Amino acid sequence: MEVYARTPLDLERMTVPRGQVFIILERCKGCEICIRFCPQEVLQVSTGTNAKGYHYPEIAPGKEDACVHCQFCALVCPEFAIFTLEKDGDPA
Repeated sequence: MEVYARTPLDLERMTVPRGQVFIILERCKGCEICIRFCPQEVLQVSTGTNAKGYHYPEIAPGKEDACVHCQFCALVCPEFAIFTLEKDGDPA
């Protein structure tokens, strides 16, 4: 059985969007939903805590430029404590 890879005809012209994650630390209640739903595994649990004592998410080491601005983290956060913005310039 042969496996055929499906690729767009204009693949060389396609660009992957890049985003930057912003976290409002004092809103976070440490549910970790944003961490679980991130398809690029950009987030991890921090060792620090906010004023309420919750461990908030942080950018995982080496993943600073891995965000694809899918906004899943913002969609699933029940406290509206995280969001992404698209980066300007050429994608890496």
